[in-house]
Amino acid sequence: MERRLMADLVRWKNSPTRKPLMLEGVRQCGKTWLLKRFGAEHFSGSAYFSFEEQPNLTAIFESDLDPVRILKELSLPAGTPLIDGRTLVILDEVQLCGKAITSLKYFQENLPGFPITVAGSLLGVQMARPTSYPVGKVDILKLHPMDFEEFLDAVGEKGLRGFLSNLRVGERIPEVVDDRLWHILESYLICGGMPESVQTWLSTTDVMKTEQVLKTILLMYERDFAKHAPTADIPKLGLVWSSIPAQLSTPHERFLYKQVKEGARAREYENALQWLSAAGMVHRVKRIEKPSLPLGAYASADRFKLFCHDVGLLRIMANLPANVALERPGTFQEFKGALWENFFLQEHLAYSAEPAYFWDSGNQAEIDFVVQNELRIIPVEVKSADNVRSRSLHFYRERYSPEICVRVSKKKFGLENGILSLPPYMIARFKDLTAP
Repeated sequence: MERRLMADLVRWKNSPTRKPLMLEGVRQCGKTWLLKRFGAEHFSGSAYFSFEEQPNLTAIFESDLDPVRILKELSLPAGTPLIDGRTLVILDEVQLCGKAITSLKYFQENLPGFPITVAGSLLGVQMARPTSYPVGKVDILKLHPMDFEEFLDAVGEKGLRGFLSNLRVGERIPEVVDDRLWHILESYLICGGMPESVQTWLSTTDVMKTEQVLKTILLMYERDFAKHAPTADIPKLGLVWSSIPAQLSTPHERFLYKQVKEGARAREYENALQWLSAAGMVHRVKRIEKPSLPLGAYASADRFKLFCHDVGLLRIMANLPANVALERPGTFQEFKGALWENFFLQEHLAYSAEPAYFWDSGNQAEIDFVVQNELRIIPVEVKSADNVRSRSLHFYRERYSPEICVRVSKKKFGLENGILSLPPYMIARFKDLTAP
C-alpha cells in the first residue's frame, strides 16, 4: 500500500534545514509501517525503538539529554552504530517518555540534521500538555487514515486515480467509470481507511473478518482510555466516544451533552472532549455565525458537531451492517446521511490543512460544511439521497452570494449556476476545483 505522506517524508530527508521529525496520527493508522518503510527505502537502514514494547528504554533519557550519549546507548539494543545521515532513528510510542520528546530540542541544537523521528498514537495528547515541548525545534507531519486516492492505489486502480486527477470541469465521466468508482467507494465504506482493515478486505473480501479487525481497533482505543487517560476522565471518555453515532443521528446532528448522559454539563465533559480531539479520534466541526474571513473568528466554542476520524469505525460503532449501509435505500436514512458527511470531512482533512465549520440560521436553513480555500469561502452540502434539491443552499446563496457552492452527491460531475456537483469519489479534487 502506498501512502501519500511518503513524499513529505522524502522532502524532509532532503531538506537542508531539517529538524527532528514528529509524526502524529491516531492508533493503527500506519505510522510505524510508514516510518520503517521510509527507513528501508531512503536510508542505509533504520533503528526502531518502541517505548511501549521496551519500557526500559526510558532509563536512557533519565540522566541527561546529551544526544551523543543517547545515540551511543541506543546503539546497544539496536545492535548497530547509529550513523548520522545513514541511519534513520525511530522512537515509537514516544508519549510514554516525556524526556525523549524534550531531548529533540538538544538533537536540533547539538546534532542539527540528524535523522531522528518520533511517533506515537497519543502524541497529540502529550503535546497538548504544558510540558517541555520543543517549540520551534521539530518538524511535524500528520498521518491520517487511508484516503480514497490511496484506496484506489491499493485496489490496483491507479489508472482511475489518474483519470480523476486530470478531469476538467465540463468533461464527462463515462457511465462505466462512474459505476466502477461507486463500487470501489462502497468497499471503502465497508472497511474504512485503517490500513489493517483495508488489507484484510483486499485479501479476503470477507465482511465479517474485516469487521472483526475494526472491532479489535475499537477495543484497543477503549484500553487506551483506561491506560493513558486521567483516572477521573476515563468513564467520561467512554460515554462521549460511544455517543457519537447517536449524536449524528439527531435531526441537526449537533453535539448535545444530554445524549452523553442525562443531566450532563459542558464543564464536566470538556476535558474528555479535549483528550479525544488531541488523540485524533474525533473532529469538532464548530458553528460559525456568518461566513466571513477568517472563519475561525466567527466560530462558536459551545455549538459543534462531533465526527469520528474513520468512517469504517463509525459504521461499526453504530452497528450498521454493510448491506444496510450500501443496498437498502430509505432505511437508516438519517444516519447514512451522517455517514457520508463523515466521509466528506475525513477526505477534506486528509487533503487540506483548513478546518471545516457548519452554518445555520435558526430553524430556517443549515449548511453541512463551510470551508475556506485561500480567500474564497465555500458552502458544502452533502446529499446521501438522489434528491439534491436544497432549500438551505438557496437561502444561503440569496443571503451571502458565494462565488461557488459545492454539492457532494450522486449527481453527475459538473458546474451549473454556480454549483459544483462533485461525486464523493472526487473529494480529493475539491481544493483545486474550487480555488479562486
